[in-house]
Amino acid sequence: MFLGCLSCALNVEVETLGGMPYQLLVRLIFVETADMNGIKTHKIQSWQLQFRQSLPLWMKIRYTEKRIVDWYERNHGKVYVAFSGGKDSTVLLHLVRELYSSVPAVFINTGLEYPEIMQFVRETENVIWLCPKMSFKKVLEKYGYPVVSKENAQKLYEIKNTKSDKLRNIRLFGGEKGNGKLPEKWKFLIDADFKISDKCCSVMKKRPALAYEKISGKKPFIGTMAADSSLRKISYLKTGCNFFKTKRPVSTPLSFWLESDIWDYLRIKKIPYSTIYDLGFERTGCMFCMFGVHLDKGENRFQRMKKTHPKQYDYCINKLGIGKVLDALHICY
Repeated sequence: MFLGCLSCALNVEVETLGGMPYQLLVRLIFVETADMNGIKTHKIQSWQLQFRQSLPLWMKIRYTEKRIVDWYERNHGKVYVAFSGGKDSTVLLHLVRELYSSVPAVFINTGLEYPEIMQFVRETENVIWLCPKMSFKKVLEKYGYPVVSKENAQKLYEIKNTKSDKLRNIRLFGGEKGNGKLPEKWKFLIDADFKISDKCCSVMKKRPALAYEKISGKKPFIGTMAADSSLRKISYLKTGCNFFKTKRPVSTPLSFWLESDIWDYLRIKKIPYSTIYDLGFERTGCMFCMFGVHLDKGENRFQRMKKTHPKQYDYCINKLGIGKVLDALHICY
């Protein structure tokens, strides 16, 4: 009787995993408490995220589909998929269009994408192309280079540019609990003879997306995962997949997926993806982005670019001055 009522309430079939009814797992692991306005009333716990990440793919797909339906219905179908041409957004687009075939994809052509990504996007149906108003070169000149990570680039930018002594001291020495501090290993960059900032993603990607959302009234599905970075993990723990009551409502229904899930889904569903991955590239964002390059294993992205895309390599290393930045970071290229 209880299982039958719970099955109706959650709108799921009676299945089991390890002997535990699927409905109970959904209740224990997936249900996110919220009020009638969609405002979450408690944060997701780290153990919940870890458990969700460890679940089998079929169960992740089921929950992701539920989050997609919730987002679509709450926004009365006025939604779109933020499509970069990479593997994550390719999986997300497939999942959304399996449920709602007419949902558009929106691609922001920053001029920094790999040629293989550009070709793949051209071959994808129902894609709206947007462009930023400022070029990457202008962003570098005005704000600075994207180095280390978005979080630390922001701290470096604030140390040099903030008018608040309090914020500068937090970035240099930490807050009351020691948080907010730029790691010691990156403090040498404070005196670098080139600008550093986290602004390029905001200027070149977020601004065009926000402009489109304002004009169209549509809300985005975004293919980010908590496993991508500490910032994305923190965001997911605060908001879950669907966050309605915020300045920019977004849905990130792949948040609890892992990279291995993405590749498994592509293989199982036999979905085409960009050939850039066949050249050995693990990340396919902006070609010239230096976020995380110090963490690349073996041959880094710039060393590989020298072999696979020599013209773009020459432009970014010599024309954009990325070579001198990599020299300062002691990274081979």
